[in-house]
Amino acid sequence: MIIDFHTHIFPDRLAPRTIAKLEKIGKTRAFTDGTQNGLLASMERSGVDVSVVLPVMTSPEQFETVNRFAAQLNEAYEHKEKRLYSFGGIHPDSPDYKKQLREIQSLGLKGIKLHPDYQNTMFDDIRYMRILDYASQLGLVTVTHAGEDIGFPDDVHCTMESIQRVLDEVRPQKLVLAHCGGFRSWEYVEEWIAGREVYLDTAFTFDFIQKETFLGIVDRHGADKILFATDSPWSGQAESLEYLENLHLDKEDFENILGKNAQKLLGEGGF
Repeated sequence: MIIDFHTHIFPDRLAPRTIAKLEKIGKTRAFTDGTQNGLLASMERSGVDVSVVLPVMTSPEQFETVNRFAAQLNEAYEHKEKRLYSFGGIHPDSPDYKKQLREIQSLGLKGIKLHPDYQNTMFDDIRYMRILDYASQLGLVTVTHAGEDIGFPDDVHCTMESIQRVLDEVRPQKLVLAHCGGFRSWEYVEEWIAGREVYLDTAFTFDFIQKETFLGIVDRHGADKILFATDSPWSGQAESLEYLENLHLDKEDFENILGKNAQKLLGEGGF
């Protein structure tokens, strides 16, 4: 099973405007139209079986809408051959983070997405650390953006220093650092983060990282803690799979990265 652990979709009516805006801000191009059908078509072309959809909450008021949509999406795709599976979302300004995390769990969602840049909060802020700690207690996976965001390259909220502090003080379980630990900070990831008890996903990484650097991170961190991910629509699923295949990794490492690690991370029942 091939699992893309990091994708995004937008409502059909908002997708054209949202994609155009984000392409302009990030000076990049999208590989799909940003809709559910666009992602499913990409999965058909590439052979991806499951795409994990990660919502980004930019205000605490979005909690009900975002998480209700996530639960409905999961229910709609539960028995389909090609599956979309959404995590939930939470904002650091949540009025009651424990209650909201329990609500996310009760909806059957297996994880949450944080985006320190879009949520304008340092990753080692006490509000995030409390969320990470309680999410760990509930057995939820937490995926966070790490390193630069191409839309805000000079305003990094998930720095190497903040990651290290969180890992040292909170010791969160089931934490995933997106973008191979920190977008455009990979030399520091290899030195400071690799080998720690944390997962790294490959979202929006392969077009920017040096092959030798990526292989060094895999070697030092362990292929059992790397998750295949694209950040679709911002990287192509077929193109990302081709890149990974051309690295000629050990067969077991390759299969672990493609999907077995993700299934293990999600625990009993998987997807």
